[in-house]
Amino acid sequence: MLTQQDLKLLAQKGISESQIEAQLECFKKGFPFLNIQSAATISNGILSIDENEAEKYLNIWNNYLEKNHKIVKFVPASGAASRMFKNLFEFLDAPYDTPTNNFEKSFFKQIKSFAFYSDLNKTCLENEGKDIDKLLVEGKYKTIIENLLSKNGMNYGALPKGMLKFHHYPQTDRTAMEEHLAEGALYAQNKTGNVNVHFTVSHEHLPYFQKLVIEKQPEYEKEYGVKYHISFSEQKPSTDTIAADMDNKPFRDDNGNLVFRPGGHGALIENLNDIDADIIFIKNIDNVVPDRLKETTIKYKKIIGGVLISLQEKIDKYTELLESGKYSIENLREIIAFLQGSLFIKNPETKHLEDSDLAIYLLRKLKRPIRVCGMVKNVGEPGGGPFLAYNQDGTYSLQILESSQIDMNNPESVALFKSSTHFNPVDLVCAVKNRKGEKYNLPQYVDKNTGFISLKSKNGKELKALELPGLWNGAMSDWNTLFVEVPIATFNPVKTVNDLLREQHQ
Repeated sequence: MLTQQDLKLLAQKGISESQIEAQLECFKKGFPFLNIQSAATISNGILSIDENEAEKYLNIWNNYLEKNHKIVKFVPASGAASRMFKNLFEFLDAPYDTPTNNFEKSFFKQIKSFAFYSDLNKTCLENEGKDIDKLLVEGKYKTIIENLLSKNGMNYGALPKGMLKFHHYPQTDRTAMEEHLAEGALYAQNKTGNVNVHFTVSHEHLPYFQKLVIEKQPEYEKEYGVKYHISFSEQKPSTDTIAADMDNKPFRDDNGNLVFRPGGHGALIENLNDIDADIIFIKNIDNVVPDRLKETTIKYKKIIGGVLISLQEKIDKYTELLESGKYSIENLREIIAFLQGSLFIKNPETKHLEDSDLAIYLLRKLKRPIRVCGMVKNVGEPGGGPFLAYNQDGTYSLQILESSQIDMNNPESVALFKSSTHFNPVDLVCAVKNRKGEKYNLPQYVDKNTGFISLKSKNGKELKALELPGLWNGAMSDWNTLFVEVPIATFNPVKTVNDLLREQHQ
């Protein structure tokens, strides 16, 4: 099936033949739907924190910072901003020349409210000899959009989201990347003032990020009195997945070459695994707010950090006890109660296990990476939901599920899915080392049965694409997980350019 040329390509990517065979088998078999036990809600998997508890966890986090641990802010930022401008690209291709639908009308009516307005105005003057006001009077709406999106203009249609100007300030305008630098200084700097920020970027966008860092890093170091350590990584070629045709055979392009596709954000588990840190915060590139609204975000980042440290200390204590072998029946019962009551890991079979087997089982569950995930009340925004779902070993535990993982032909599953009260805004803090300071090998904790298949096309021919288990879904399936309710004010994504017109981005 594979030619010498194919094998050479696989070697270049670092992909084995057995991986290809396994991926093609996934196309044939598909992926099983997940079996939901219940939706996670307040008191059933989601922790609701009152003001007294908030103060406790803030103190825990601030004390942790004093001990000079290494904390990294990890920002997936590889996506291009093209989807943000989908509506504007459609306007350029439309048979009409004046704003017609509500999206187009809002964009032009409030164009001066965008942080990039000044740059766009300057670009129009340079390219057209006219400012935006003049072009609007002349009805040259599409000319303005071309200057925003095209390579001859500002190239916003091809730039990464992190490079776009999101927020306007009296003295400057900030890109999404800069807002993450500001955030990092406010909750992730250690005792010596070091702030570690890591961005995952696509290869073609790396020079843009590097240039902005050279320009802006000294400015933010001076403003916040910190020292930044900014690093980048790219999605590894070895995490690309093979495309298949409709007969589940390898898809080939017009030249007969195998076609590979990026494996989705789940591939970033490899990038995360390469990070040397005690604690890692994860947050998407487009979920940022201007300074006037940062207080709530910073407070709850520290709170979930404090919850994680508190959880880690308990897990380390129980792990040490079990590894010592000096435990009693009462100790084992206490640990079971902790697993069930704090981590919502439940296994009906534990009552049948002998003490030694029970201790081995408990150690297996405790010695895993830990994540605490912020959850916001469901107000109709897109995002995965928090559930208690069954695992392959018969246990059920807290998981973040996407609708693609649910059998929508099963009325019971649909009802459980719809009963979810919260959703995941990609707001995580992770502990990736054991009590001895040794790193967990994160790919070992991935549930490979949680990928999914989507239909795409290339050169007019249909193909099947394989998405790896999502980073905060199946890639973290076998982690110890805790959900914490956080305010909706901490979730402000920018999915379309007009989202920047929302009050929280002004």
